[in-house]
Amino acid sequence: MAFEFDLIARHFAPIAGPGGLRLLDDAALADTPPGHQLVVTTDAIVAGVHFFADDPPDTIAQKALGVNLSDLAAKGADPLGFVLSLIMPADIGDAWLSAFARGLQALSVAAVCPLLGGDTVIAQGTLTLSITAFGSVPAGQMVHRDGVQAGDRLFVTGTIGDAAIGLKARLAARAGSPWPLAADHLGFLDQRYLVPRPRFAIATVLRSHAHAAMDISDGFVGDLGKMIALAGMGADIRLDDVPLSVAARAAIRFRPELAETALTGGDDYEVLAAVPAAGAKAFAADCLALGLQATEVGFVTGEGAPIRFLEADGAVRRFARGSYVHGESV
Repeated sequence: MAFEFDLIARHFAPIAGPGGLRLLDDAALADTPPGHQLVVTTDAIVAGVHFFADDPPDTIAQKALGVNLSDLAAKGADPLGFVLSLIMPADIGDAWLSAFARGLQALSVAAVCPLLGGDTVIAQGTLTLSITAFGSVPAGQMVHRDGVQAGDRLFVTGTIGDAAIGLKARLAARAGSPWPLAADHLGFLDQRYLVPRPRFAIATVLRSHAHAAMDISDGFVGDLGKMIALAGMGADIRLDDVPLSVAARAAIRFRPELAETALTGGDDYEVLAAVPAAGAKAFAADCLALGLQATEVGFVTGEGAPIRFLEADGAVRRFARGSYVHGESV
């Protein structure tokens, strides 16, 4: 018990927000702005499933917090704070914890999402982190998944497939078969796998424009299918319009089968939004004003229509699977 108190005091109390009460109590205290509702999300990440156990500890921390911030952003929620549960093997030392805390603090400060509390456990087994993040939205303005309407234009932020391709490249290197891509391309793809870029700046734009939104965590094809299906609608997606980075395109030229990996592989943590046609240009412009690229990739068709992923010649593309399957190992 004394060890746990010392660990918290040295590594986590210095980065806690006021609501964390210096991490001396058994609970946190946080205010919701007047006229707002609380939005809560939680995600766990596990070594060997969501990251490699020997990944840099600062990137592990930023992935754990980033995946939760991505969920808040897609709901149009502004971050309020988070709690962390850290279950770690006994051989994790002070240097690892120091680097982990630095990474956690860096993203926490950037997102204005302070640490409020949590729990630390030393146990045999696999390094596991669970974060619950809290956000707020003006009452009645949370952006749901199921608000899609016929005629909506479908947008995605950033670029798709970088993290999934980055994971493939990393696995190839570990197997002794590194890809012959430029070092800057490999570095970019690896970084996109290691550290999500939660689009927390987009929250206000979504509240102003979007009928529906969700974060893309399990693959563009599968997650889009989930959102459209909830509304009982169909969609036409122009695959040539799905935004890919220069590095991802280079990898696909090297291995054409990676085009499917990019579209279905997961770990993008970009935002998918359904926006009324009349507001599509304003949505894209407002995103751009925040430094976010938002690309229109298709539109919502009628009730009961199919979801079609269209090649440049109009042919419908089929996928072996739509998304990442939970439980698969890295």
